[in-house]
Amino acid sequence: MNFTTLQIQQIEDKGLNVEKVLSQIEIFKTGLPCISLKSAAILGHGILSLNEDGNLDYLSFYNKHKEQLKIIKFVPASGGATRMFKFLFEFLESYNIKKDSVNAYINKHKATELSLFLVGLEKFPFYKLLLETTIKNNPNYNSLSNNKQVVLLVKTLLGENNLNYSWYPKGLLPFHKYKDHIATAFEEHLFEAALYATSKGEATIHFTISEIYKNIFEEEFKRIRTIVEQKTSTKFKISYSYQREETDTIAVTLKNEPFENANGTLHFRPSGHGALLVNLNDFDADIVFIKNIDNVVVYRFEKEVAKHKKILAGVLLKTQQQAFSYLKELEQKTLSENTLIEIARFLRKKLNVIISHEFEKYSSKYQVEYLKSKLNRPIRVCGMVKNEGEPGGGPFWVKEESGNVSLQIIESAQVDKKNRHQKSILKNSTHFNPVDLVCGIKNYKGEKFDLTKFVDHKTGFITMKTKTGKDIKALEFPGLWNGSMANWNTIFVEVPLVTFNPVKTVTDLLKATHQV
Repeated sequence: MNFTTLQIQQIEDKGLNVEKVLSQIEIFKTGLPCISLKSAAILGHGILSLNEDGNLDYLSFYNKHKEQLKIIKFVPASGGATRMFKFLFEFLESYNIKKDSVNAYINKHKATELSLFLVGLEKFPFYKLLLETTIKNNPNYNSLSNNKQVVLLVKTLLGENNLNYSWYPKGLLPFHKYKDHIATAFEEHLFEAALYATSKGEATIHFTISEIYKNIFEEEFKRIRTIVEQKTSTKFKISYSYQREETDTIAVTLKNEPFENANGTLHFRPSGHGALLVNLNDFDADIVFIKNIDNVVVYRFEKEVAKHKKILAGVLLKTQQQAFSYLKELEQKTLSENTLIEIARFLRKKLNVIISHEFEKYSSKYQVEYLKSKLNRPIRVCGMVKNEGEPGGGPFWVKEESGNVSLQIIESAQVDKKNRHQKSILKNSTHFNPVDLVCGIKNYKGEKFDLTKFVDHKTGFITMKTKTGKDIKALEFPGLWNGSMANWNTIFVEVPLVTFNPVKTVTDLLKATHQV
């Protein structure tokens, strides 16, 4: 395949090379295999359910050790707010005020989101500002019909020369209305971190953002810093990074040929949240909490959420402590058969590692190497909530090409839904992944793992997109908590639904956990 001089320059400017781009095009041609589900992970078989004593034990273990640890909270926050307002854009595009009332439009189009938005309008944290701005721009507002008022409110909310909320990153939109101020999701992450992610009175939080928003994130932190630090008695170290250009992937036509823009350049696209593994890999920390930007709650629920974060961290620390102890033993001594079997049992029972049925036939030297290779990996402890129809990946036992079976977080897009058996396993899953992770990214010697060595590169996604009205195919890397962590040791723990409160659409802000 011959690229033009301009295209080769473009590839190199992105930090890529021609070979890498050609290998991406090859993936489009050969396709990516579907995941082979063995069974859903359920309570007692892949998902740990803790009783109150267990919760208290892990909670106190974390509280006892956290002051000696380097802790980071890692928040993917590059998501824009456009999709939150999708139904409002559709309303502006298709509503004809001369033909229908707003109520008639709602009934005709079964526009339940719009109905919910209008009924709850006064409960939104931005309502006062929205109304004031609309009246300021339209002094005759109060004398207009209800239909015209609704159209003006929506236009003011979304209009480029008005509030323009769909342009903003989700993290900087008004999320919660308190007596004396309005809080963004960004602010709530600071208050929440102070409750579980501090060490020696300091909280380190890292946000991955789009570069165009860096200034407004910094301004927001400057605006709220003093008051948040005073209220929480915590010093905050805030840092930012971006999805790097070298992680972008080429888009192709339906014939698997590079899609060219009108000016002759190649069309590259961001490769999904799996690209953030590179950012995560830069950190030197004992514990990393990972949580999405839009998954926050109002203050009255924060202590409950923080408690379960600490429990997950306690599970990680206690398991890691035992794993490190066994790894040191494996390195230093000639171990008895009983000890080797004990370590294998620990791997199976505590880290959900399926041990080869050939294990007992191996020579003791190979048994040691085998156990070392299984134990010496990053560990992730993931909260799992009961499936109540929310979108998101789920916990499954997966059969790999090698025949190994492991615990994974799988997105429905990775499953062959034409296969009735696979579809049935997917349908019968009891829990899903709220992106609630606590990660141990150092080995037993205190050295940082190279996280790029634990990725299953065959678990990416090929998705359909459009560009200038034409269908194109895009390639996404293995998701950050999916294939990018496929070869980590994994523990799933059931957590309550109160820990999962994403804002996928603006009407989610009307739910109890977002209302003061």
